[in-house]
Amino acid sequence: MTDAAPLSLCAREPHVPADRLVAEMVPPPRFDAVRFDTYVPDPGQPSQMEAVKVLGDFAAGLGGAHASGGGRRRWFARKPAAPSGPRGVYLDGGYGVGKTHLLASLWHATPAEPALKAFGTFVELTNLVGALGFQQTVRTLSGHRLLCIDEFELDDPGDTVLVSSLLARLVDEGVALAATSNTLPGKLGEGRFAAADFLREIQGLSAHFRPLRIDGEDYRHRGLPAAPDPYPADDVTRAAYATEGASLDDFPMLLEHLARVHPSRYGALTDGIRAVCLTDVRPVPDQSTALRLVVLADRLYDREVPVLAAGLPFDRLFSDEMLNGGYRKKYFRAISRLTALARDAKPLIAQ
Repeated sequence: MTDAAPLSLCAREPHVPADRLVAEMVPPPRFDAVRFDTYVPDPGQPSQMEAVKVLGDFAAGLGGAHASGGGRRRWFARKPAAPSGPRGVYLDGGYGVGKTHLLASLWHATPAEPALKAFGTFVELTNLVGALGFQQTVRTLSGHRLLCIDEFELDDPGDTVLVSSLLARLVDEGVALAATSNTLPGKLGEGRFAAADFLREIQGLSAHFRPLRIDGEDYRHRGLPAAPDPYPADDVTRAAYATEGASLDDFPMLLEHLARVHPSRYGALTDGIRAVCLTDVRPVPDQSTALRLVVLADRLYDREVPVLAAGLPFDRLFSDEMLNGGYRKKYFRAISRLTALARDAKPLIAQ
């Protein structure tokens, strides 16, 4: 057991400067080394292998030099896209089929300097606009060859209008787009807000993308043993004290703390954390809290931070109503990722 007490996520209120937001628009640590040839397609799902081929061709087509004038550039070396056609690809499929792996592989395969490529989640993109302002965000990203947007979801009408306007401007500047989501671009926002009232904006977003369906089962649990059951609170506490860089928090208190930190800062919230230890895990009380927890789960997964928990298992975090509602795919993704991180945390008990 170490002498120092564990860290606490509840004690952190990070502030992320705008220049860091831009500099960190690269694939997160879990996906830093992935490439198309490290993607393991399910032989029973031909759409997975087809996605690798389509994305490889798409990346190769982004190698052209800038066209003269206005910062615009040629799109495809062999056959430029028509101005009215889609300027991007949209990876649609269930959770755990490797969409983020493929999106990061596209970023790595695109023949351009890292400073000319951007990779971020939808939440991070909207926060960048909040930090820089709309016009400055357009200026910052318009010189890029590729913008990759992970976990593309529209949770409110304001985001719909904002992102539609931003992407339209970037497409006009010649920026290629790539995105992942569990929802087809024409169905964004469905079941979450009055999508019919914003049909024009949603259709405008859809027009920028060529949908690429990826079928399959959750690879995170393909052929793996069942996730470990939650541990006694005393065991989790001991492991937190014995693990350098571990955090230890009461789960309900952590959920309250997340309400005081903007979701775009959840990555910074976990800076330097080598393991997250939680006691008294219980069902989340409402949908707003649940959505914040989804973002935290994504950031922990991106950063490969194991999660050791006492209380209820992660598959009981969300109510049946939540799992059958408009955000169900987000919740199932969070359960999948937290379960994988719980499996990664198992060695902490044995040390």
